[in-house]
Amino acid sequence: MTERTVAAGSTRLWSEDRGDPGDPPVLLISGDCQPGLFWPDEVVAALVGGGYRVIRYDHRDTGRSTHRDFAANPYTFDDLTADAIAVLDAWGVSAAHVVAFSMGAGLAQLIAVDHPHRMLSQTLICTHALGIDFADSVARAMAGETSRDGLPLPEPRVFEALELHAGPVHDRSAELDRRVAGWRTVAGDAFDPAEFRRREERVIDHAGTLHQSIAHGYVTEGIATRGADLARITAPTLVVQAPLDPISPPPHGRHLAGSIPGAVLVEIPGMGHALTGTALDALIPEVLAHLRR
Repeated sequence: MTERTVAAGSTRLWSEDRGDPGDPPVLLISGDCQPGLFWPDEVVAALVGGGYRVIRYDHRDTGRSTHRDFAANPYTFDDLTADAIAVLDAWGVSAAHVVAFSMGAGLAQLIAVDHPHRMLSQTLICTHALGIDFADSVARAMAGETSRDGLPLPEPRVFEALELHAGPVHDRSAELDRRVAGWRTVAGDAFDPAEFRRREERVIDHAGTLHQSIAHGYVTEGIATRGADLARITAPTLVVQAPLDPISPPPHGRHLAGSIPGAVLVEIPGMGHALTGTALDALIPEVLAHLRR
């Protein structure tokens, strides 16, 4: 394992490289407000063992990357996409397979349309298509309204639970309890609180702080107007739909796969908006099979 700090303008991004530098590269992109360690070591080990070089990184405002006040230093999804490209540049990678989750899968779609030469393939997990105004969808869900596009809105219980568990960080145990409760709300079947507590302990140790930024929740520019661009994607695409995902519920995955030429859709039974151990047992073989295709 090798760590490297990547410069993206005035932002510094922590990154990590594992595997043989001569193997095909895979870039892992985490969801909103999640650092690179969002990706369990089981995923990294399976990819390295399958003959791939794996790179993961901390988004800005997560982990060991630069943290700033968002109101004073706003940015867009295009800026977050540029961060991912900066990571590839720093590691000397001209093009990579991209495996991405939630907001990270939105960034992957932007890479696919704006930087197609940098992408070998993409795997999009638990997400919605470019062209979906997620901020508007959340607002409409909380107001008890219907969607504008006929696709299901996020479930209000998710955001009610996040609000319930928000507040000042008192101590490590209380913060871990808060984070585990948040994952429980979205994770689907076979949720193991001890598993997620261990993961969040590593995330806290890695970041060196109990504070968890919510800056990505304020990013609104760069995705909602790009839906028509999906038809231009040429990268081989796997879309993973989680049947119990309360944030991007079915059929968001089917809609996304139908918007990208040649995309393949798979559903992982019992999966919610989280990488539980049970979900990974089914997900990892699908990802490896897609990379090998």
